[in-house]
Amino acid sequence: MTKVYHLDNNRTSARATFFNRRELNQLLSLYSRRVASGEWRDYAIDQRSGSAVFSVFRHSHAAPAYRIAKQTAGPGSGREFVVSRGRETLKQAASMTEVLSIFGRRPSLVS
Repeated sequence: MTKVYHLDNNRTSARATFFNRRELNQLLSLYSRRVASGEWRDYAIDQRSGSAVFSVFRHSHAAPAYRIAKQTAGPGSGREFVVSRGRETLKQAASMTEVLSIFGRRPSLVS
């Protein structure tokens, strides 16, 4: 006897979350500027249930210096972006541009 399994019944109701091309472009642009300045060294992109996470590292074998996450905010709420360092949330916003503003240009010494 043959059993028929409907794959739609076994899927979870949560949709996968990914960075789109524009968001990924913004992340990699920031990353390349920080690598050029010698501040960051490595990155990783992870997909967890309901979120996509871009982690940056100062040293290849260390914990992430920063995590930039795109999360599902809730039913009908859309997406939310979060920047965190360790367990501390540095900024939350509705857009990638807003959340990346904390990495703005820092003042430098002018001689």
